[in-house]
Amino acid sequence: MADLKAQLAKQKRYDLLFVNATKAFAILVLLSLGGILLSLIIGAWPSIQEFGLGFYTTNNWDTVNDQYGALAPIYGTLVTSFIAILIAVPVSFGIAIFLTELCPAMLRRPLGMAIELLAGIPSIIYGMWGLFVFVPFFSKYIQPWIIEHLSPIPIIGKLFTGAPIGLGVFTASLVLAIMIIPFIAATMRDVFNVVPELLKESAYGMGATTWEVMFEIILPYTKAGVVGGVILGLGRALGETMAVTFLIGNAYNLNPSLFTSGVTITSALANEFAEAGSPLHLASLLHLGLILFVITFIVLSISKLMLMRIDKRAGN
Repeated sequence: MADLKAQLAKQKRYDLLFVNATKAFAILVLLSLGGILLSLIIGAWPSIQEFGLGFYTTNNWDTVNDQYGALAPIYGTLVTSFIAILIAVPVSFGIAIFLTELCPAMLRRPLGMAIELLAGIPSIIYGMWGLFVFVPFFSKYIQPWIIEHLSPIPIIGKLFTGAPIGLGVFTASLVLAIMIIPFIAATMRDVFNVVPELLKESAYGMGATTWEVMFEIILPYTKAGVVGGVILGLGRALGETMAVTFLIGNAYNLNPSLFTSGVTITSALANEFAEAGSPLHLASLLHLGLILFVITFIVLSISKLMLMRIDKRAGN
C-alpha cells in the first residue's frame, strides 16, 4: 500500500512538471511574439514620428532626401499574394483531387513524393529558374501575345499594358504561385485522405459522380483543413523574399499594369536593409517590417474567424 501511494505521488509530481513545462513553452511563444513586435515598434519609432499616417499613403521613396512612403511596397505585397493565391488554389485543389480520387494506385506515392520535394526546394532556386529560364521564354513568346490581344480590351486591358521585358508583378506572382502550390496541394491531399471511405463509397453507391462526392462529401468534411492549407500558402506568399526580389523588378511604381516593375515589402528589405545609410532609412525599413507583421496578423485573424464561423455553421 505504501509503495502504491509513493508511486501515485511520484506520478502526480511528473504530471505537475509536465503541465508546467508545456505552459511555460506556450508562454515562451507569446513572449517571443511580443518581443518581436516590441522590437519592430522601437526600431520603427523614428519613422512613425517623422511621417505619421502619411507613410502609408505616399509613394515617395527617396533615400537621398530621407523621404519615405510605403504605399508601393504594400500594394506590391498584396497584389502579388492575391494573384498567387488566385492561381495556386484551383491548381492545388485539382492536384489533391487527382491524387486522392483519380490517380492510379501505383502512381499516388511517387506523385505525392514529388509534390513534397517541390515544397522543399529553396526559394532562391525558384527565383534563379524564373530569372534565367522563365523570364526569357515569357517575354519572347507569351507576353507579346497577351499585350497584343488583351490590352485593347476596355477596363481589364490596363492590366496587360507595357513593354514585354518579362520582369514585373505578374511574373513574380506566377512564380510565387508555383512555389506555394506544393504546400497547399500537400495539405489538401492529407485532409482529403482522412475522409472515411464509408462516406465516399456510400455516395458512389447512391449514384453520385466524382464531382458530387468532392463537393458534397469531401469538401464539407474537410473545409477547416482546406482553409488552413490556403492560409498556409498565403502566409508563404506574403513572406517570400528571394524569388520575388529576383523577378519583380524592384521599382517603387504604382501602376495598374501587371507587366511593369514593382516592389514588395520583403524585396525592399532584402535590397536595402544592409545598405541603409541613415537612421531614418533604417527606421523606415523596420517600419515596413512592422507593416508586414500586422498584415500577416490580420490575415491569420481573418482565417481564424472564418474557421470559427465554419465550425458554428457545421454545428447548426
